Amino acid sequence: MKFILNRELLLTPLQQIVSVIEKRQTMPILANILFKLENKQLTLTGTDLEIQIVVNIPLESDIEGSITIPARKLLDICRLLPTESDIKFDLKEDKLKIQSGRSRFSVSTLPAEEYPKFEMSQMDCKFNIKAAQFKQALEKTAFCMANQDVRYYLNGLMMSIFNDQLKFVGSDGHRLAIYEGKIKEKTEIESRIIIPRKGVIELIRLLDVDEEAEITVEFSRNNIRIMIGSLIFSAKLVDSKYPDFSKVYDQAFRSPLHIQKQHLKEALTRVSILSNEKFKGVEFVIEGNTLKISTNNPEHEEADEEVGIEYLGEALSIAFNSQYILDAVSNLDSELVVLTIAENVSSCFIEESSDKNYKFIVMPMRL
Repeated sequence: MKFILNRELLLTPLQQIVSVIEKRQTMPILANILFKLENKQLTLTGTDLEIQIVVNIPLESDIEGSITIPARKLLDICRLLPTESDIKFDLKEDKLKIQSGRSRFSVSTLPAEEYPKFEMSQMDCKFNIKAAQFKQALEKTAFCMANQDVRYYLNGLMMSIFNDQLKFVGSDGHRLAIYEGKIKEKTEIESRIIIPRKGVIELIRLLDVDEEAEITVEFSRNNIRIMIGSLIFSAKLVDSKYPDFSKVYDQAFRSPLHIQKQHLKEALTRVSILSNEKFKGVEFVIEGNTLKISTNNPEHEEADEEVGIEYLGEALSIAFNSQYILDAVSNLDSELVVLTIAENVSSCFIEESSDKNYKFIVMPMRL
């Protein structure tokens, strides 16, 4: 099996695939990329058995064959070769000879027949969406996902589609982010799925494409498959039901508080320097048109700062994890932030003054 490929055609697909491959594998072959040549096309496949990325590269050669090659070694070789150089591949028994200019490498391979199949069920639902919108929905909610929580349904994002209404929800049990948007076509789909955490992180990276590019999303009860140009991303879904978060809306709320985003971010960042390193707690004392942010720590150090606000409600005091508030505010696009606190001080909604597509809910803490 001999073929020649330009470095630039191979480098980006390798970078896209390698991040899915875990450094520590239970099966040695999973550290490899599957190369498959047929019908004037090279297909690269990488998987960890939970997520799979496939990239198709057109070839001029009619050569056919398949082999698996160590992924990270191949990427390092390609990355360090000169720009626009041609790479010659020549498979002899279980060794792959790689040559480019004066550089020569001999890499061990494993048979393609041993490469595990990625199990996929029949896709029931399908819709098209702009890559930029899908990426925005993921980014606005992904930072709230749990990480290795025993409630495994929180270790991912819930995607809900109801005809042309798209919703993403992420939560770690202490905070919750909701993105709601519309897609241009009516799908007649009514479904909820949970995309796993690693899949979400990989998708955000892969969707760094032309903003006007359109992607195709297909999913079933068990799998999701997304076509991004010549790349196909597949993942196994989290087999669970996402908790009903709608009850958080069914309560009385106090008057909304309006504050400049930059003023809030800067004050919070400064005050939190002296907060407890573990809990990051800060107290908000709201009275009239002033918000006082204060904190202290076990070393008896203190910090406080006052920020001007617009508020017509009664005075109150409430404490939060400062990092949760900063994460939420950083994901807002407008310069004005609206904070709405529940009457019983059980939760706080954070959103933009104009665009209501994105909401963040954070639970208070005790200091």
